[in-house]
Amino acid sequence: MYSIIVVPPPTTEDGHNGTYGGASGGTSGDAHGGTYAAKRTSPQIRLAPGERLPFGRSATGNGLAIAHEGVSRNAGEITAQGAFWVLSNLSARQTYVVENPEGAGEHIKVGPGRLDAPVPFEFSRIVLPAAGDLLPIEVWAPRHDYLRSPGGLDGATTTPAFSVDRTKRYFAVLAALCEPRLRGEPHAPLPTVDQVVERLRPHWPAASRTSVQWNIDYLAVKLRLKPGPDTADTGPRLNGKKESLVSLALRFDLVREDDLLVLTEPASRAAR
Repeated sequence: MYSIIVVPPPTTEDGHNGTYGGASGGTSGDAHGGTYAAKRTSPQIRLAPGERLPFGRSATGNGLAIAHEGVSRNAGEITAQGAFWVLSNLSARQTYVVENPEGAGEHIKVGPGRLDAPVPFEFSRIVLPAAGDLLPIEVWAPRHDYLRSPGGLDGATTTPAFSVDRTKRYFAVLAALCEPRLRGEPHAPLPTVDQVVERLRPHWPAASRTSVQWNIDYLAVKLRLKPGPDTADTGPRLNGKKESLVSLALRFDLVREDDLLVLTEPASRAAR
């Protein structure tokens, strides 16, 4: 059973120059300013668990040949490992970046000579720096393995790490704060309180700076970024409160792209 799908870099008529695009391998540029335009996409390569795919300028046989003078002859190797994959960087000097095109700027760096670095993203893009160009290799890991248990264990249930109610106004406020980065701009500045008010007002006519700020303060306590007001120690002043909330929410998937629907639907009358 194949578990990993590799989409080779786009090729150009002259094998050089252009701009690499998003997760689909298109021709539009992205925030990283890559330089490799897609003219024609090579066929996908499917790997079964345990299979390896070497890649580089001189790859032969079952390897992935990348015809670019800026790519090492033996640049690296992708190995399928069940529901995930590992990357070996066989170059002597270049660091490879593996991006999560669906994430809020998530990426890992695989340094020169690093072997079998595990990649945690379901959709990934390896970015190879090559003599002024950035070449993308997309890797998909669509296989999902789940625990199959005959029944639950006896005893008390586990307390959830973060308890949020997606019908409440505080969640709509959190979604509005996260929206720019969930829309594919991982480094976008966060909206101001006034911008959040304007975003929510069509479906929350009473929204105001005071009510939005109250919900932001409430979220900081609810998500345990700061102690509650009824505790003896209220902790240090939390600077960058909105940034901390968005970072936590995106890191632990408290708000996903599908959740942005709450911005087009009326929220509960309850502020909490």
